[in-house]
Amino acid sequence: MLKKPGGDREMVEILALVLQHDEQAVLTAAELALAAGAPTKMHILNLLHRLVDGKPVDAPPVKPPNALTLTTVSGGENPRINGAVGLGPNGWRRQSAFSGAAR
Repeated sequence: MLKKPGGDREMVEILALVLQHDEQAVLTAAELALAAGAPTKMHILNLLHRLVDGKPVDAPPVKPPNALTLTTVSGGENPRINGAVGLGPNGWRRQSAFSGAAR
């Protein structure tokens, strides 16, 4: 959290939550967010409000339907698609004769 811009401010705002909520609830919410791999202020606030309201904190596992399964990954190797988006055969964007030219 401290590695991203504004992370120090988010950390201070999380620490200030103990002024409005029970210290143990804030600590539990922060630990749950760390365990989930999402230590953000929004996630901690969400967990904290769920704890305070007595709602379940654990989200049920999500199993997407088969219709949403990705079957083909586009890697830019399709020349027809690359031509449509202006990419050359190596995946680099083509330079237009008019790009950067002042009119």
